[in-house]
Formats: sequence, C-alpha cells, structure tokens
Amino acid sequence: MENNKINKTQAHDLFKKAYILAYESKTKIKPWDEIFDLWFKASKAGHIRAQFYLGVCYDHGLGVVKDLQKAFDWYMKAAKKGKMEAQYNIGFFYKNGELVDQDYKKAVHWYTLAAKKGDTEAQRDLGYCYFYGEGVKQDSEKAFHWYKKAAEKDDRKALYNIGLCYEFGDGVKQSNRWARHYFKKSSALKYRKATMKLKSWYN
Repeated sequence: MENNKINKTQAHDLFKKAYILAYESKTKIKPWDEIFDLWFKASKAGHIRAQFYLGVCYDHGLGVVKDLQKAFDWYMKAAKKGKMEAQYNIGFFYKNGELVDQDYKKAVHWYTLAAKKGDTEAQRDLGYCYFYGEGVKQDSEKAFHWYKKAAEKDDRKALYNIGLCYEFGDGVKQSNRWARHYFKKSSALKYRKATMKLKSWYN
C-alpha cells in the first residue's frame, strides 16, 4: 500500500489497528515495530491522531530509536491541526526549554489552546504560568481559575495548588477550612506534598 494512495478511511483503519495493539491488547509485550510502522503510514496520509502517537513513539523510543527532534516535529504537525494533547506537549517543550530555547510566551500560547479544549495538564500548567507570571502577566485569579478547572478532574497537583491558594488567599478569599479540604483531596490521591502539609498543620 503506497502512502500517496492511502485514503482517509484506510489511514483511520491503520491508526485503529495500531491503537488496539498498543493500548487495548492484553499482551504484556507490545509489537512496537509493527505499531510504529502502522502509525507512520497513517501519519504520512495526514491522520492527525496517528501523527500525535508517532510523536509519542519518537519521544519514548517505542518501535524506533528515540529522537526528540522528530517527536517535536510530529507533535507540531498534530498541534497545528488542533490535536489537544500535542498542543500541550509543544507547550511543555517550550516551558522546559527541552530541545528548543525556553520560551514562556510560546508555552502559554500552546497551553492555552490545549487548556481551552479541556486538557487537564495544560489547565494546571497554565495556572502555574499565571501564578508566577511566566510568559504572561502575573494574575492570581486566573491562576486559581485554571487550577480549579484541573482540580475538578481530580488532578492531585491542581488540588494541592487550590489548597495553597486558599491557605494564603491567592486569587481567592483566604480560608483554612477550604485549604484543608483541598489538601485532603490531594493527599487521598497520594500527593506527598499535600500529605506533608496536613501533617504539619495537625502537628
């Protein structure tokens, strides 16, 4: 099957076959060489989800030699087409200066796109950016807003951050009761910082 002859239906079938092998098969040892090949063919045909997962393969060395540049390139292809998880990953590259020059403004740009689509990690990390004024004007209320979005989906780090906001009155009215509430929720999800915070309070 030549790449330039693969239509959208065929590309989707290739993607789905690889996805089942990677994430829905009960076998412990995954045929990553085959999975990579299927996603590569689908990606060349323009399948957006395949392009994202091909980036994952290059990012983690699954079925191919690890190559961050190629991972970034495939994430970018998918991100530009609106793939939420790819947008978050591109933001992560810029936020941490991994492979590319650190650029908080570009990180905020990509985080915002993903956060508005509902990506939990992007919402939490966008909250960080607003809280510390990284790539955007410092704004505790907006930080709290995005932490809350992620916390509503039980992101343990976001729950902890909400607790801190209540403890110190950052972006919200100070409340030890609500701070304790969110620290308990975070601790229940085994976030060590929240557990330590509760111990220090009770001691």
